[in-house]
Amino acid sequence: MASRIFIAGTADTKAAELAFLGEIVRAAGLDPLVVDLSTTPHAARVDIPASEVAACHPNGVEAVFTGDRGSAVAAMGEAFAAFMAARRDDVLAALGIGGSGGTAIVAQGFRALPVGTPKLIVSTVASGQVAPYVGPSDIAMMYSVTDLAGLNRISRVILANAAHAVAGMAKGRLQATGGDAAAETKPAIGLTMFGVTTPCVRQVTEALQDRFDCLVFHATGTGGQSMEKLADSGMLAAILDLTTTEVCDFMMGGIMACTPDRFGAVARSRAPYVGSCGALDMVNFGAPDTVPARYADRLFYRHNPQVTLMRTTPEENARMGAWIAGRLGACEGPVRFLIPEKGVSLLDAPGQPFHDPQADAALFSALETHWKPGPRRRLERVPFAINDPGFAQAVVHHLDAVLAET
Repeated sequence: MASRIFIAGTADTKAAELAFLGEIVRAAGLDPLVVDLSTTPHAARVDIPASEVAACHPNGVEAVFTGDRGSAVAAMGEAFAAFMAARRDDVLAALGIGGSGGTAIVAQGFRALPVGTPKLIVSTVASGQVAPYVGPSDIAMMYSVTDLAGLNRISRVILANAAHAVAGMAKGRLQATGGDAAAETKPAIGLTMFGVTTPCVRQVTEALQDRFDCLVFHATGTGGQSMEKLADSGMLAAILDLTTTEVCDFMMGGIMACTPDRFGAVARSRAPYVGSCGALDMVNFGAPDTVPARYADRLFYRHNPQVTLMRTTPEENARMGAWIAGRLGACEGPVRFLIPEKGVSLLDAPGQPFHDPQADAALFSALETHWKPGPRRRLERVPFAINDPGFAQAVVHHLDAVLAET
């Protein structure tokens, strides 16, 4: 049973702050464990010295204590991620502090923890763009207001708030089910959704909600990563990846892109998988003036003042089809990928602005040309648009089929 509150930061510059946090956590009746993430050897009164964390780097302590700040911070982040992954069963909650470098180290380690483990970072950079730190995890960020350069009337209040917040989350976790997250009797499945595939996903979840805990992820780039993180953590009984639109942004430079590892968790976890072409007809950009100049002559649809959609071309669709087929070809678990022959989104329907049968045909043809068939890996054409009731019924049918193969 997880039992410790891990408190992480660079003790060479923030020893007083780390000790202060530990005192509050202990006063709350919990067991703190202070972890030093300094990138230079030094003496500090902590529970876990920096050298012990650094030793978790694949290339050992020498890879971390290089004397070069940039390489040392990057290497300590990698070492801390390995350290936390190895200790994850002992982590009741995690609290970190840092400036830009320290936050990068702490966040990399905290991202190695399972979703649901409370994680909070007090940081000088928390009021800006925090996506690189949070990523697909459930890290909470708190702005430090003043710099973390010693205790003062402001930092004491902010740090105390953070410590009490983490203590409260930890106690809530203990009270929920004796130390584990809230128990769910139904197996969980992950589904990807966009506004233009919402009718499909709603029909599928309504058909499955009596049997499964349906976890729906908004396919905004981070959403897909979050779903795959749960798959990597072994928390999903199956994946219904009906909206693979993040591939469009990845390949064409949109703002809601997946990473090159998209579908990697499917291969690693071998989770039963049913996917489709949801919203592969569009690339997402911001306001119209943010669209790259090279796309000036393209077909656009203004989704809202902050989001401009661009219709994908036959050539782009062919490239996406080949890429998706190649990635799924590495999967050895049960896989079904469904082609909605009459449209891949609400905008890709007769009379709608992105209706383009030629572009869809290029996508479908590329998927079929590059698909690697196998006894557990099948590509299926479905004679419906993605939001038609018949397509939702096909999804449920194929989900039952892949589950039967496990």
